[in-house]
Amino acid sequence: MEVYKFGGASVKDAEGVRNLAKIIKERNQKNNLLIVISAMGKMTNKLEELTKAYLSGLDDTHQIFEEVKQFHFNIISELFPDHRNPVYNDVANSFVEIDWLLEEEPDNTADYIYDQIVSIGEIVSTKIAAAYLNETGCTVQWVDARNFIHTDNSYREAQVNWEKTEQEIQKKLVPILEQRVAVTQGFIGSTSENFTTTLGRDGSDYSAAIFASCLNASSLTIWKDVPGVLNADPKWFDETERIPRLSYHDAIELAYYGATIIHPKTIKPIQNKNIPLYVRSFLDHTAEGTDITGENNHLPVPSFIFKVNQALISIFPKDFSFIIEENLSDIFSLFHKHKIKITTMLNSAISFSVSFDHDPKKLEALIADLSLHYKVKYNTGLELVTIRYYNQETIDRVTVNKNILLEVKSRYTCQIVMRDKTTVE
Repeated sequence: MEVYKFGGASVKDAEGVRNLAKIIKERNQKNNLLIVISAMGKMTNKLEELTKAYLSGLDDTHQIFEEVKQFHFNIISELFPDHRNPVYNDVANSFVEIDWLLEEEPDNTADYIYDQIVSIGEIVSTKIAAAYLNETGCTVQWVDARNFIHTDNSYREAQVNWEKTEQEIQKKLVPILEQRVAVTQGFIGSTSENFTTTLGRDGSDYSAAIFASCLNASSLTIWKDVPGVLNADPKWFDETERIPRLSYHDAIELAYYGATIIHPKTIKPIQNKNIPLYVRSFLDHTAEGTDITGENNHLPVPSFIFKVNQALISIFPKDFSFIIEENLSDIFSLFHKHKIKITTMLNSAISFSVSFDHDPKKLEALIADLSLHYKVKYNTGLELVTIRYYNQETIDRVTVNKNILLEVKSRYTCQIVMRDKTTVE
């Protein structure tokens, strides 16, 4: 049994859906395949814009929603020009749920409403893809991921109930896959009260890993618009190298430090079952890509991960006493309270420095809480580069014309928080 996951870039338009169907037809010679698909293109961003407009009571809320609907119906029209396919009504009915929501004033938490609106992107994209696969001779069954992935009610960051999820997948999904190919959604789940939840932004890879683990799949393949896992983002480096083989350990490290090729939560579920993860290019599905397995393969070349828009804060006891365990426990609890994820940290005798993605509102609230007991200094507009299997040459390469504010080294990893020398402090 195999699991394929296609991201938004692979189904951003009608041609993308056609290419997905071509990959399925050419590579899948039997059933026992689950296809997990994200929202189309940048539609999650657009639905987030819709959610914000609705919660803020903006006049253009319905206009944004019309743009969402028109985007999808344009793709449907290209794929089904005779307008007789049931997918037209199926997708329209899916949008009706959001229409009803927008007609009323917001009466629930922002995170709950976010999940009900943004999840529609996955529902609609999978209905379109499934309809096209059936239309072109690849018989598939559309299934709702919310019937299988069960979570708590931590909206936007839902935690999976693994026992119930695996039980439902084995009981209800396995019999379907023994007979035909199935198409389902990434990113979404449901509570015990059947309310829709999401697993965190860009969580479709994680969904695919959940399904693969609970199905005891032979492999998980993630289809990307790159030739595999690269040693650096092409946005930052003119010359990059594909990494043919990667260990689970290094994959977790790269994902944790911010490599966008793999969602950070993806590796653990498949590592626990020793399921290989293949990263392949949907632009050239015959190319080799990257194999991620339990083999202890060190990275053949240094890898670079860049994160921009970083904030760096340094925290000091007001009485110049030592930073001890009690202080750190208090500080970490405040980061958790404000939902701030740390990207790197360093402590000394009387200070504790932390970098994280800069969100102005979260930073302001965090500093307000910290300032009750600590002295706080901070910088924004910074870059963080993480080098896996670094040496001095690689450090010199990324720090040209940079002022280094923080540098943290371990045996295999170096992290540097820095800013351009031309930037006014």
